[in-house]
This record gives sequence, C-alpha cells and structure tokens, in this order.
Amino acid sequence: MTKTSSPAKKRSSQAKTKNELILILGGARSGKSDFALTFTRTMKPRAFLATAEPLDHEMALRIRKHQRSRRGTWDTVEIPVHMSQWFHAKGKAYQSVVVDCLTLWLSNILGDTVQRKKFPSLLKEFLTSVRRVPGRVIVISNEVGLGIVPGDPLTREFRDRAGRMNQQVAAAADKVYFVASGIPLQLK
Repeated sequence: MTKTSSPAKKRSSQAKTKNELILILGGARSGKSDFALTFTRTMKPRAFLATAEPLDHEMALRIRKHQRSRRGTWDTVEIPVHMSQWFHAKGKAYQSVVVDCLTLWLSNILGDTVQRKKFPSLLKEFLTSVRRVPGRVIVISNEVGLGIVPGDPLTREFRDRAGRMNQQVAAAADKVYFVASGIPLQLK
C-alpha cells in the first residue's frame, strides 16, 4: 500500500516553494533593512546579499558592524555588481534572500564604464534571476527622487536611473512597501 500526502500537506509544501518578490523603498536610515528582516524570520536557509563596498574607513566599519549582526544566522555574501550570477548558481538553495541595496548596486555599476553601458540588461537579468529562489526575495532600495533636483549632471543621471530602476522592480514585484520613520506603508 502506498502512502499519499493529504491535500493540506501538499498545499503546505507548495506554499513553502512559491517565489515572492518584495520591494522595500524609503529614504536613508528610514528603517528599510529592519523591516526587510521581518519577512525572513521563519524562512531558512536564508542569505543576505550586500552590495556595499568598503571604499573608505567609515564604510568599512559599517560593513563589519552589519556582518557581525548577522553572524551565524545568515549566509552573507558581498556582491557589488554580479548578483544575477549568484542567483543563478546559488539562489535555489535558499527560502529567503535579502538584497541590500539596489541603489548601491546601481552606484557600483555606474562607476564602471563597461558595466554602465550594460545596466538595462543587468537589471533585466537581475529581475529574471531573483525568481530562482524558492521562497522570498526582499529587495531594498532608496527612494532618491523626493528631494531637490541635483545640481550636477552625474547626480541627476543617478537619480533618474534609480527612479526608473525602482519603477521596473516595483512593476515586477509581488508586494511593494514604502518605509518612513520606521513605519511601513504597503503600496502594492
């Protein structure tokens, strides 16, 4: 006699493997990262993809502080540019992945003249690759379009590209939140 799973068990198993993309937007120090982590508490294994590079002493200290806070509970990977390759190679091993943050990723890409030209295709590859995770992918990005118009062309280009990038990710996301002063507002 073969043992079969009950329909409830099958639904439960399927629910665990359903991919979900969540975008969290907000200003600097608005509480985006803390809010992102609330989506991953019960979903393990989990990975944290950090895009920051230690280009100065203060940033190196920040990165070390964040690494210490996740020690033992996360697989932390520092990926300044090539996130799609990581998702294709390793994404299926995780129930949840937090990407912190897309605006630093964009800045890293714009700082490299070869990668800069590829940005539209890199963003498209990223959006395709995040769907390889069998659970949740929570993507954090800064909303930089709420302030004054920047005074120089490079900063305006960054702001414009960040705005278009956030729009594309929001369109692809299953849920979108905006966080201000630690308070999340669901937009989608």
